[in-house]
Amino acid sequence: MDKSNILTSLKKLKIVAVVRAKSVDEAEQTSSACIKGGVKAIEIAFTTPHANEVISDLTRQYNGNTSVIIGAGTVLDEITARIAIISGAKFIVSATFSKKVALICNLYGVPYIPGCFTPTEVQNALSMGAQIIKIFPSSAANITIVNELQGPFPQSDFMITGGVNIKNVNEWFSHGASLVGIGGQLVGPGANGNFDKVTENAQKFMQLVEKVS
Repeated sequence: MDKSNILTSLKKLKIVAVVRAKSVDEAEQTSSACIKGGVKAIEIAFTTPHANEVISDLTRQYNGNTSVIIGAGTVLDEITARIAIISGAKFIVSATFSKKVALICNLYGVPYIPGCFTPTEVQNALSMGAQIIKIFPSSAANITIVNELQGPFPQSDFMITGGVNIKNVNEWFSHGASLVGIGGQLVGPGANGNFDKVTENAQKFMQLVEKVS
């Protein structure tokens, strides 16, 4: 799947599960529980021990399943970005914008979704080839932030991460978001080994966003 197809698929999937775990096993089981529940875009945070191993294992496990996309999150430098990409990550997400990370992603033809919060940050990211911009932390923003940013940047797609939950997920979409990243509200039960609850959460979120055009 090339860069353009990955970007299109992410927007169609609408939800990215942000998986932060205490172990490889927890991360892999949580990810599989999300996929089972219909959330098929998985962001493995590099705060997870041996995150590259998790990405590699999941990539092998779901090889051939084109509806599942495994990516990497909390990628703050170019070395981590390269490790993630070599391990099989199909997209790279960060809490901030880094020109060096953007260059590595461009070199490998992998989508880079940097975290931005101001128009200046958005412009810098777009100038380096980012096509989806992550608004982070969205919990600190007004629900209208995407509409406001689309004024000067009308062709941009925005991903909302931080503070997204069952009650407000569709409100974010109605205010211009192209996709959302969801962490604890989706995957939180995995920390206690309750992977069935993770699947149940995924199903509930998907039932809501399936109504979004």
